[in-house]
Amino acid sequence: MAFERKKNIRYKKKVCKFCANREMPIDYKNTDVLRNFISETGKIEPRRLTGVCPKHQRRISREIKKARQMALLPYIAI
Repeated sequence: MAFERKKNIRYKKKVCKFCANREMPIDYKNTDVLRNFISETGKIEPRRLTGVCPKHQRRISREIKKARQMALLPYIAI
């Protein structure tokens, strides 16, 4: 039985949006930016899906939690 080898597929490395554009603020009051990092069910998206660096992912999650505390973002989506 012959097996076919997969071609060496190279994926383009994701670049952090916040490292590329330093003027984009990460703030709990800026809910439009933070909504991009929350799933439909209200969970915080993991870093491998969002493509941001670890430093900014920690900051995003901290600001999402602050926004939830201030009732600017929901804890869960109904």
